[in-house]
Amino acid sequence: MAKRLTTPKASVRCPWCGTDPLYVAYHDTEWGVPVTDDRALYEKLVLDGFQAGLSWITVLRKRPAFQHAFRKFDPAKVAKFGERDMARLLKDESIIRSRAKINGAIQNARAWMEVMDAGGKGAFRDLLWQCVDHRTVKNEFRSDSKIPPSTAQSESMSRTLREAGFGFCGPTICYAFMQAVGMVNDHLVECPRYRAIARLARKH
Repeated sequence: MAKRLTTPKASVRCPWCGTDPLYVAYHDTEWGVPVTDDRALYEKLVLDGFQAGLSWITVLRKRPAFQHAFRKFDPAKVAKFGERDMARLLKDESIIRSRAKINGAIQNARAWMEVMDAGGKGAFRDLLWQCVDHRTVKNEFRSDSKIPPSTAQSESMSRTLREAGFGFCGPTICYAFMQAVGMVNDHLVECPRYRAIARLARKH
């Protein structure tokens, strides 16, 4: 008897991304991949700050507009933003127009510059990754409902960032950030990306 071929069940993928093509692509190619580039980490932290109180898909859909509005998230440029830039951003309907969050992005750019000036290339990366001992935490969750909103590591990161002058970096925001940039592997064990991220984590 010929062996019957089976296709993977759609439910095997982490359910939070649903079926939206943009969300699925983000899950399949970005979420959980270890990030160590200083500028890229700044961008992701800022975007997670804008996500506060909203869903990530809202920010994801606006990400190209954010990248344009914030000069490709070049911290050196964002750190120089003044009232004219604030007025421009508050009128930009393609992004999330929150004065507090925009101020947070500028504040974080200035804090990022201070960290980098003091420590050089890799300083921001090290500031963040030290919270997980510079290694991806490999969790083994089988249900989204078991994943905590924050952890001791995200609380430590929040304190570290606040001490360094950053804002919009509470423990919950930090944990979402840690999941996204591969500091923790929170793909469900049955998700195909779980093992893929584990392999990438061993290489970084």
